[in-house]
Amino acid sequence: MQLIQRMRIWKELKRLEQRVREEPSPTSFVDLAQVHINLGECDKAVEVAEEGLALFPQSVELQQLRRFAHRSLLRNRIHELRERIAFGPNERLHNELAMILLELGDFAEARQVCEDCLRRFPEDPAARLALAQALLGNYYRDLASSEGAEAIRCLSQVLTREPDSLQARRLLAELLCRLGAPHAARPHLERLVDAGEEVAELQQMAGEADPDGCAEDVDRLLAAVESGEISLQQPRARRKPLGNDEGLGQIRDALARMVDSGSVTKAAYIRGSKAIARGAIRDGKDPFLRIVRSLAKSGQRFARRLDIGNFSKAVLEGPFGTICICSYGEVVAAIECTLGSDVDALLGQLQELVASSLLQRGGGQ
Repeated sequence: MQLIQRMRIWKELKRLEQRVREEPSPTSFVDLAQVHINLGECDKAVEVAEEGLALFPQSVELQQLRRFAHRSLLRNRIHELRERIAFGPNERLHNELAMILLELGDFAEARQVCEDCLRRFPEDPAARLALAQALLGNYYRDLASSEGAEAIRCLSQVLTREPDSLQARRLLAELLCRLGAPHAARPHLERLVDAGEEVAELQQMAGEADPDGCAEDVDRLLAAVESGEISLQQPRARRKPLGNDEGLGQIRDALARMVDSGSVTKAAYIRGSKAIARGAIRDGKDPFLRIVRSLAKSGQRFARRLDIGNFSKAVLEGPFGTICICSYGEVVAAIECTLGSDVDALLGQLQELVASSLLQRGGGQ
C-alpha cells in the first residue's frame, strides 16, 4: 500500500512539474514544493520556492513555504549532527550545531551545546563566541538584567582571548549603545573604525543616548530596561513606528471584533514597550496591561529556568473576570472577558492573532 501511495505521489509530482512549466503562478509553485515536502525532499522544496520567487518575488505564500522548507532542512541537519557528536564529538560539529540553533532562534539549546563544547574543548574561540550570541539572543528576547550582564561578561571574555574578533566587538558595542552607555562603547567603536568596519549606525545610537545614562552604570541600565523605566534603543534599520507596520490594521480589526462580541471587555496586542488596545482600557498604565506584561514575562522566565519548554498561554480568573494571554517572545496578545466565556475559543483567536502577526513580521525567529 505504501508503494502504491508513493507511485501516486510521483505521478502528481510529474503533473505539477508540467503545470509549473506551462502555467507558472505562485499557486503552482507552492503545490509543487508542497509535494516535495511530503516526500521528505526539503532541499528540492527550497529550490522550487526560490524559482517561484524569482518570478513572483512578492508572493507571501512562497516566502512562507521557503522559510518552512529551509527550517525543516536545518532541523534534519540538527539530527545528523547530534548523532555524529554522540559518536565522536569535535569542535567543528559542535559549532555547526550551535550556529544552526542560533539561526532557528533556539537560544537555550544553543547555549547548552556551546557550554558542552567548552567543557570538552575549553580553548575553542568559536564556541565561546556562539555562547555569547546565545546569551544575547536570550537577553534581547526577555530583557532579563542577569542575562544581559552574563552576555557582556561572555563577550568581554571573548575579547580578552581574541582581541581582534570584530564580530564580538561589534556585538558588545551594539549592546552598550542600545543600553545607553556610549562612553563604554567608544573604545570598541574606535577599534572597529580602525579595522575599516562600518559603524555609522552604532555611532548614531551612541550620539542619541541619554548623556546621564545612570552615570553609565551598566548594571543599573540593565535593571532599568528590565523594569521598563527605559527602553533599549533600536538600530535605525529595524525601527518602524508601531502604527505604520504592515498588517497592524488587521490586528486592530481582530481586537475590535473580539470586543464587539460582547463577552470581551478589554483586548490588547503588545510588542515590547508598545501596545494596541481596544475596549475599556483607559491608558498605558491600565492595570490590565500591567498584569498582562508581568504574567507573560514571569511565565517565560519560570519556564526557561525549569527547562520545561516555552510559556505560550495563561488564564487568570478573579473578581474582575477572566484574563487570557497568548505569548511568543516579545509579542503578547491578551483579553479580559466575563466569567463563563468560552475561554478555549478565545485563546484560539489570540493564538491565531499572534501567529499571523509573526508571519507578517518575518517568521518569528
